[in-house]
Amino acid sequence: MQKYIYLYILLCSDKTYYTGVTNNLEKRIKQHQEGINIESYTYTRRPIQLVYHELFTDFNLAFDWETKIKKWSKIKKAALINGNFNLLPTLSKKKFK
Repeated sequence: MQKYIYLYILLCSDKTYYTGVTNNLEKRIKQHQEGINIESYTYTRRPIQLVYHELFTDFNLAFDWETKIKKWSKIKKAALINGNFNLLPTLSKKKFK
C-alpha cells in the first residue's frame, strides 16, 4: 500500500506562513485550527487557512522541501502558493549593491 505525505503551507491570522508535513492533511489542519498544542507556532495565530499543499510518496523528499521552504522569504512563498513558478529562481538570487 502506497503511503502519501503532504507538504502544506498555512496562512496565519497575522499574515505569516507556516509550513509543515503530515500523512493526514485534513486531521492536521483541524489540529492547527483547534489549537490542540499550546507550543505550536499557529496556536496564537489562529484562525489559519490552508493556502498550498503538495502530495509526495517519499517522506524524505517532502521533509527536504519543507526545510527549504521554511527558509524562503515571504515573497518567494507567495510566488509558490500563487503558482508563479517562473519567479522562484529570480527570488532565490541574492541582490548585491
